[in-house]
Amino acid sequence: MAAGLGTRMKSRLPKVLHPIAGRPMLAYVIDAAREATGEKPLVVYSPQVAQICEVFADEAEFALQDEPRGTGDAVRVALAVLAEDVDEVIVMSGDVPLIAAESVSWMLETRRARGASMALAAVDEPDPSGYGRVIVERDDVAVRIVEEKDANDAERSVRLINGGLYAFEARWLRSAIDRLAPSPATGELYLTQLVELAGADGVPAAAVREREQGDWFYEFMGINDREDLSEVTPFIEYMVLQGHMVEGVTIADPSATWIDATVEIEADVTIEPNVVLRGKTRIARDTVIKSGSQIVDSTIGERCVVWASVIEASMVGNDVRIGPFAHLRSGCEVGDGAEIGNYAEQKNTRFGARSKQHHFSYLGDAEVGEDVNIGAGVITANYDGRAKHRTVIGKGAFIGSDTILRAPLTVGEGAYTGAGSVVTRDVPPGKLAVGVPARIRERLQKSSTEET
Repeated sequence: MAAGLGTRMKSRLPKVLHPIAGRPMLAYVIDAAREATGEKPLVVYSPQVAQICEVFADEAEFALQDEPRGTGDAVRVALAVLAEDVDEVIVMSGDVPLIAAESVSWMLETRRARGASMALAAVDEPDPSGYGRVIVERDDVAVRIVEEKDANDAERSVRLINGGLYAFEARWLRSAIDRLAPSPATGELYLTQLVELAGADGVPAAAVREREQGDWFYEFMGINDREDLSEVTPFIEYMVLQGHMVEGVTIADPSATWIDATVEIEADVTIEPNVVLRGKTRIARDTVIKSGSQIVDSTIGERCVVWASVIEASMVGNDVRIGPFAHLRSGCEVGDGAEIGNYAEQKNTRFGARSKQHHFSYLGDAEVGEDVNIGAGVITANYDGRAKHRTVIGKGAFIGSDTILRAPLTVGEGAYTGAGSVVTRDVPPGKLAVGVPARIRERLQKSSTEET
């Protein structure tokens, strides 16, 4: 169920799309449902949260609840599109992202074992204040769910609350759903009324306690507002970190490391403190991501070292050294064995194998060949005020300190530029460009008899 507006979030974004560790909170509920049942879940949505359908188009089926009229009505519209040959129905809340697939399976198994028409998760809450109480009889037969304001003193002393996870025998559910009566106070249809209908039909509901090694106090932490979101988020973030550590990744300080659930990391990678890995990032084995680095939607090869640098939507080869304080903006490709150092920036640049860019320089919209040296303070002037232009630097070229390369421009293989030059035209292979504006010269070659 994901049709609610989530008004307490005070957000234009539907509540169940708020991200946790790089994924919408609803994604975790969908994962648990699919893992437990082997089927695509059916998500109930309302017109106000129709964005859900775009986000999960490949992961779920959908049922439209024209106007949110309570949990009972949400199940009613779901049943209207559900195939007639479905034998069992599991109902979950879209704002409870910590729910485990094992708990969903446990609910299904327990309902079958007891032969109950329905089963509901009964959570032992140390402080049940504000929650509806699950009233049970012998053998955990659920009699009714009573709201706190309607409970007497004896009922208020009950610590069992409704977790919002249900399993149903589908045929009975279809027969009972149209018998729900609107609430006198709100006019909504509440799923909890089915507990009493089951008893009246002589097929009483089963209250299901938590499974062995489960922790329903933790799993049923729902998210209603941003404070709840901040409380749940660390649990999922640590689950992500724990998964990587189990698979052979060294994370020096999990409390100071942020890794999205979408990130892939191979064994023997080391992650130092204060590192952020986001999006579709992939880190290959034996690489070290040192403190202060942020990597987003990028691929980092084997045996690399990235230190206190930012890498966005880029691809880095093997044996590359980056940082400290380097910035690769989107569209960069860095070849094997390259070095990118202090305050070096690249944007939409292909940087060849074993090339070096060590000191405060900028390469934008550039094609840099292999074994090129980029001196300190080098800039590719790629923007003329109207359009971006490309700079091509050939294999083995040497770009002297403080050179400005005004694009569009090609520096040929093995060419040099002198320190402080402003290069405004192509430099042929093997030639030297020097001056402001730069003129093309022959490179002076040392005599074979000259002492070095």
